[in-house]
Amino acid sequence: MIKDLKGIKAVTALILSLLFTLIGRASIGQQLNAAFKFRTIVIDAGHGGKDPGAHGAYSLEKNVALAIAKKVELLIQNSMPGVNVIMTRTTDKFIPLKRRSEIANENQANLFVSIHCNSSPEGTASHSNKERGVMLLVYGFHRKEEQMEALRENSSIYIEKDYQKNYDGYSESDPTSLIVLNTFMQKYRKQSILFGETLNDEFVNSDGRKSRGVKEQGVLVLAHSAMPAVLIETGYINNPTEEKYLNSEAGQEAIAASIVRALKIYRRQVESRQ
Repeated sequence: MIKDLKGIKAVTALILSLLFTLIGRASIGQQLNAAFKFRTIVIDAGHGGKDPGAHGAYSLEKNVALAIAKKVELLIQNSMPGVNVIMTRTTDKFIPLKRRSEIANENQANLFVSIHCNSSPEGTASHSNKERGVMLLVYGFHRKEEQMEALRENSSIYIEKDYQKNYDGYSESDPTSLIVLNTFMQKYRKQSILFGETLNDEFVNSDGRKSRGVKEQGVLVLAHSAMPAVLIETGYINNPTEEKYLNSEAGQEAIAASIVRALKIYRRQVESRQ
């Protein structure tokens, strides 16, 4: 019994030590302390190159997504000084899904935003197609193991010299380590939903867009991102009215403006809560 108690105390001490060490050193993803600042956002234009995505009567998702992504980048650069914008692509280039999330992880981004267009099964640009509006996706719980793997890979303790000695045998297979990783995963999920709901409010209340809301889905590019991440379905490209809006300068600028307004609100929220 004494031996068991000593073992329990040792495990408890290790958990507390890991928590304080990881939080104090900001070892996973973003800094979790009072001085936290939102510094880096990755904007991902969906599809590209040999992957056109969905299509309407005359346009392709890959081109619409890139045009909107570039407008978001420019708005952030002009109105959010101190925020670094990283694009997963700036040309009509195919980028594998895994590489998109790797770009965000390697740059320790504070937020990953992937821009897409939706499509419905009624048929390409069918006049009977009435589906319209935006939809915001965050990762679903059934893909949580993939995000935990991304968190492991993004943990900077593994690149520190003698990390096993310094962290007293910290192991990704140790249950106590998984407790720490799960803490971060839960935090990122909550922040993903927070940004999604904030963005949804901007689309609906500021732009008057119809919305299907914030939904959880097993989207690979989100599951592998070791930070808050949201995929934006900007509209139905195979709905003639929506296709026209998505391809217009006014429509793209309105979508980009909503994203950046939501980003400013979100940044204030997460910085004030740290």
